[in-house]
Amino acid sequence: MEERAEGIVQLLAGVPLFSSLSTDELKQVAALAIPRRFPAETRVFSEGDDGGTCFVLKSGSCRVTREHRDGRAITLANLGPGAVFGEMSLFDEGKRSASVETSDAVELLAIPATDMRSLLRQHPELAEKMVVALAERLRAANERLASQSFQTVPARVSAALIQALSTPEASAGGTNEPVTLNMRQADLAQLAGTSRESVSRFIAGLEREGVVKVGRGRLTILRPDDLQNYVP
Repeated sequence: MEERAEGIVQLLAGVPLFSSLSTDELKQVAALAIPRRFPAETRVFSEGDDGGTCFVLKSGSCRVTREHRDGRAITLANLGPGAVFGEMSLFDEGKRSASVETSDAVELLAIPATDMRSLLRQHPELAEKMVVALAERLRAANERLASQSFQTVPARVSAALIQALSTPEASAGGTNEPVTLNMRQADLAQLAGTSRESVSRFIAGLEREGVVKVGRGRLTILRPDDLQNYVP
């Protein structure tokens, strides 16, 4: 039990929302965490659902999506180990602003919002640290959205691929070695906020240039560093 608690503390220490907390504060948050498991291609929660729980991704991967009224969906982010989602529920009782689905089997830590709010009321200094971390996350998200709005399709697709390469599972480590991503072109289109046709044309061009190799449900980046040539 003690070893499990220590593992949760270490995981939380690497999560930006909690990274500024002291070891004692992390232990208090860890004591609230409930282990959860979900199989692949499973909805964790849906846009519009009541909040109530913050999740920390221990293993596996998830995607964050939003749907338009006409049925179109866009992927806002792909999440890997150490990511946090549903964190707004720790501070308000609003509805979920996006949906989260598992890409493969995942292990999560669920932190009940009612328990966390009780802890924050008892320790205002803990709340202040977390609000600062949350503000930094929101500022970074705004910068990404603003930047994407002015980017061309090649720039947006390349940026999405670079982001995917930065996850622990796919990290190229700056070596420019080939990296295979389990990603369909439809998923890439959602992540880049563009059409599948536009993505297919750009990827076909990259394949002709020897930058990528397309497979069934996967994309091998043969020369990761070359993607930077398309990002302003």
